[in-house]
Amino acid sequence: MQDEHANQSEQTQTGPADASATDPNANQAATPYEELSVEERLAKAENLAQENHDHFLRAKAETDNVRKRASADLQQARKFALESFAAELVTVKDSLEAALTVQQSEVEAYRNGVELTLRQLASIFEKFNVLEISPVGEKFDPNRHQAISALESDQAPNTVLSVMQKGYALHERILRPAFVTVAKAKSEPPAA
Repeated sequence: MQDEHANQSEQTQTGPADASATDPNANQAATPYEELSVEERLAKAENLAQENHDHFLRAKAETDNVRKRASADLQQARKFALESFAAELVTVKDSLEAALTVQQSEVEAYRNGVELTLRQLASIFEKFNVLEISPVGEKFDPNRHQAISALESDQAPNTVLSVMQKGYALHERILRPAFVTVAKAKSEPPAA
């Protein structure tokens, strides 16, 4: 038994040396760099560093180009964001100018023209999600309404009684709050 153990320890100790003796390529993967002179090692390291530096510079230049393109695209988007909205408003302006060129006309004809122009404008607002805020009968909302006055009323307190000027919202963002009159509770008559 001791002989078997001794044989195994001999094989373990001589195993790696035998492996390199039988496979000449096993040590060559690790030794070529070790066999190089200091100058050759330095030259290889400098070449590798130069390659990495070149890759870094290319990546940095590409990142800068992407950033510049994105910035230019953003500026263009801001500059022409209202282009389609403005193009639609041109027709409304044309209608108003046409109404002013009429020399003599009846009030009813002007009224019809103004109503047509208003419908054009309402259609454009709807197309671009400019929403009208006309909250008569609704609960007062300080985020969407601005109270101008409060009147005693039979309606619940803070109910919008009338709208002095409509408000507008673009999607959910308020462009202008509605100017409203709200209800307040009736005061009790003084006790006699």
